[in-house]
Amino acid sequence: MIIITKRKLKKQVKKRFTKILLIILVISLICIVVVFGQYYLELSKELTPIDSKKDYYNLSDFGFVKIKSEYDYNNNGVDDYTDIFNGAKEYAEFNPAYVSKYYAGGYPPVEEEGACTDLIWYALMQAGYDLKSMMAQDIRDEYDNNTYGIEIIDDNIDFRRVGNQEIFLLRYAESLDIDIYNVGDFMPGDIVTFDDSAHIAMISDKYNENGVPYLIQNRDETQEVKEEDRLEITDMQVTGHYRFEYNESLQNLINKIDNEEAQ
Repeated sequence: MIIITKRKLKKQVKKRFTKILLIILVISLICIVVVFGQYYLELSKELTPIDSKKDYYNLSDFGFVKIKSEYDYNNNGVDDYTDIFNGAKEYAEFNPAYVSKYYAGGYPPVEEEGACTDLIWYALMQAGYDLKSMMAQDIRDEYDNNTYGIEIIDDNIDFRRVGNQEIFLLRYAESLDIDIYNVGDFMPGDIVTFDDSAHIAMISDKYNENGVPYLIQNRDETQEVKEEDRLEITDMQVTGHYRFEYNESLQNLINKIDNEEAQ
């Protein structure tokens, strides 16, 4: 009788142990489902605008915050990113006609006409950065290395060519992700280039329902307004994405300019 009792006891223990393991396994699976469910729910909240009735959205509608630069190069109390973006907005308000030609002195009458590159130097100038002087200095410094591929230097036009601007950005700005659907990676004031230096534009603070940013740009003669939701429908591909910020390399370049002017 004692042997039979022990066998029954072992069977009962095995059954209970098996039940406990099954319960633990079920609870673990439930926890995993709940955790991943919450994760994807939070992710979907970030990528889905809170209010679906707006004409356009801001970063906050997708759960992101507009970043600010640590620097205020022109000491006007406004960080560089914001100054650059405000400069682009001001350019957009001018709504200059698209005209691509050579200008004595380099600068077009910016409130009346210009090309896509004129938006860039104008926006940077509002943060205190003289793109014309900086590029002229860098082109001369790099002439022997053929970095810019320029045979005859002309300060009046070199800083207004997309390819030259992109080389300068690659050398001195921060290079970022080019996937336009990565919400939060594109900040107002960021600079984007298309089709390997075919066109250049700036990121707006407006976003469409998919989280894709509007562009501030001067693209062609048919354009009615300079701030528009075209990034998803343009035939061109984003091939460069840059964030311009003060850094040591930029300061060294500016110091060279100041030293030459002082001589």
